[in-house]
Amino acid sequence: QVQLVESGGDVVQPGEALRLSCDSSVSILTFDRVEWYRQTPGKRRELVATIRPDESPKTAGRFTISRDSAKATVYLDMTDIQPEDTAVYYCYAVGHYGGAGYWGQGTQVTVSP
Repeated sequence: QVQLVESGGDVVQPGEALRLSCDSSVSILTFDRVEWYRQTPGKRRELVATIRPDESPKTAGRFTISRDSAKATVYLDMTDIQPEDTAVYYCYAVGHYGGAGYWGQGTQVTVSP
């Protein structure tokens, strides 16, 4: 049974940094890719970042996704956090060759001046 557990969500002020973690119950090599999504009330989940198990950290704007295969963990580093980053952040892992996808329960990030 694959389980993904996100952690690290918090209430932060604009301009601060935060690291979110996604811990997998199985090796992340099991997956074709692991992704971070975010969702605010009334809106669809939005893709934030994607990483494959063999990739180096990837930065897009203020967000960096990285992985520690030994720990079966994928991270999302957020810098210069802004109010529009307030959301529930979800981890999503997809198996190889069109395999099943798995969601975590989410972790809340709230940006409050």
